[in-house]
Amino acid sequence: MSVIVFGSLNMDLVARTPRLPKPGETLTGHRFETVPGGKGANQAVAVARLGVPTAMVGRVGGDGFGQDLLRGLQESGVTCDRILIDSSTHSGIAMIAVDDASENTIILIPGANGRVDETDVARLTEILPQAKVLLLQLEIPLPMVVAAARAAKSAGVTVLFDPAPARTDLPDELFPLIDLITPNQVETGQLVGFPVTDLESAQKAAAVLHERGVGTVISKLGKAGAVCMAADETFEIPSFPVQAVDTVAAGDCFNGGLAAGLAAGLTLRQATTQAAAAAAISVTRPGAQPSLPTREELRAFLQARSVSLPGF
Repeated sequence: MSVIVFGSLNMDLVARTPRLPKPGETLTGHRFETVPGGKGANQAVAVARLGVPTAMVGRVGGDGFGQDLLRGLQESGVTCDRILIDSSTHSGIAMIAVDDASENTIILIPGANGRVDETDVARLTEILPQAKVLLLQLEIPLPMVVAAARAAKSAGVTVLFDPAPARTDLPDELFPLIDLITPNQVETGQLVGFPVTDLESAQKAAAVLHERGVGTVISKLGKAGAVCMAADETFEIPSFPVQAVDTVAAGDCFNGGLAAGLAAGLTLRQATTQAAAAAAISVTRPGAQPSLPTREELRAFLQARSVSLPGF
């Protein structure tokens, strides 16, 4: 497999509402749906739909949601034989409210994701020699994220780390294991302890993360695009203007597009451009995994904007 994703699988329970509720308030929504999600699974689907061989390692519960999650991954072309069905618990759940302005709130219940342990890392380690990129996030126990990064580093596999959901207790030992980190503005601020609002503050934050041992920092600045700061180059990738409908999986799509590009041999600048384009497509459609573009859709999007990338 060119890309392995080690992380979470959730079923998203999505409520569409005119606006987000205030504490103690009951709102009447427009629509309800169940959508396969989880940051790990979303990223695996994002990579696979772009035509790059992808495997997922993680856990689902012994419930109907677990079967649905596996089916969705398989239909997208993700290899699932390293996903454990844990019959002792339920699958991960994300309760999501999305308002008419496409903003969202999320309540996450880990379920099987919270039970990922050393045996899952062992299943990952067995297939790392087949991989070019390992994608990691923070919806599974943090010690297992560190263990997976260490295993990938030992195997010579590029570690791409999405520090989400945001948290401030990442251990010092993790940072030198990370080849690329991709925080958004909120996550960057929590990582470095000061607000990140523009290019100048993003560069200052990248310097802090480089000092901690991270190789390359890609700060996602929303409509302002992304800033990539590597050891030997710094560049900006502007966002692609689109009409946003739902931003739930945009970050996952960005990371999937980035991993797919790196695994396919694109340069860092090219892979980041691909990531930004894929994420732009995703926000124009509702849902997590249903919003993730195929390779053909990405090709059409790039051609319509006269953007040239190898392979497209």
